[in-house]
Amino acid sequence: MDQALQQFRERIASATANKTPLRIRGGGSKDWYGQALQGEILDTRHHTGILAYDPTELVITARCGTPLAEIEAALAERNQMLAFEPPRFGADSTIGGVVAAGLSGPRRQAVGAVRDFVLGAVLMDGHGEVLRFGGQVMKNVAGYDVSRLLAGSLGTLGLILEVSLKVLPKPFYETTLRFEMRKTEAIKQLNQWGGQPLPISASAWHGGVLIVRLSGAEAAVKAAVQKMGGEQEAQADIFWNELRDHGNQYFSATSGPTALWRLSVPPTTPPLALEGEQLMEWGGAQRWLRTELDAATIRSAASQAGGHATLFRGGDKSVGVFHPLAPAVAKIHRNLKNAFDPSGIFNPGRMYTDF
Repeated sequence: MDQALQQFRERIASATANKTPLRIRGGGSKDWYGQALQGEILDTRHHTGILAYDPTELVITARCGTPLAEIEAALAERNQMLAFEPPRFGADSTIGGVVAAGLSGPRRQAVGAVRDFVLGAVLMDGHGEVLRFGGQVMKNVAGYDVSRLLAGSLGTLGLILEVSLKVLPKPFYETTLRFEMRKTEAIKQLNQWGGQPLPISASAWHGGVLIVRLSGAEAAVKAAVQKMGGEQEAQADIFWNELRDHGNQYFSATSGPTALWRLSVPPTTPPLALEGEQLMEWGGAQRWLRTELDAATIRSAASQAGGHATLFRGGDKSVGVFHPLAPAVAKIHRNLKNAFDPSGIFNPGRMYTDF
């Protein structure tokens, strides 16, 4: 075992023996996400490096502290990408944090979420044991897929040491269209397009404007443009990068409501009658809401639509950042936590206050 792993094991053994919480942390770019931060920092940034990258197999494996920027630069050299477009939230973002947070960007509607690209993971549990799940090839998914379960777990199950991710080639051709339309019309139009063989890779509606990105073969994209109409968006790259990194005016607003909610609902859901400023992504499946409304009202509306609501940023976290779990699901969460972290030392209370 190398020096970094030995140091991790010693810290975990000591924390377990003393019942001292540990806060697993990479670059800290997502410290604001989730419930309260508790425990002594277990810094992952010295456990870094790309371990394997096979462009022909479309797989990259890296240690948890590897900067996301380093991985994206290596992929860009071979004209490949992390297709789920994880938000970067600054230069300090690490690949371990990307998987632990489980956040995806604009292309998620077309290609899938973070968990869909996790092929394997190496985890150090609460006993200091190194556990390996999955592998470096897509076919190696027999049994309970713990590696994908780690996506979005916010470090509550253990220390992610390494991850193997599926990557994809960058699109050969892309263009972005702009449409002036109200939200109701946008939802209807996006769902109509979604039922057709159109190369839509991202969409966003805000303030009466619908922006749609098309990606793929040049002929297919140009044929879609002819069919869909609209106007070409001149600042497309800037728009999508700012949306991905939450750097546009909507996300970085310094006035108005401070609570930013993320609602996940079926894409066909009509506009929700909730007061506040809204931005819609993923073909209508992700609805952002800046509002002063109380949590019960927002979560009731999301539940009635068949979805859920997360207090993404700001606001009063005492209401619970994540949507309350159904009793059966909560039991599964607790059992998993007890299996991997029986002493409860890893990021306690980061997802839910009771575990």
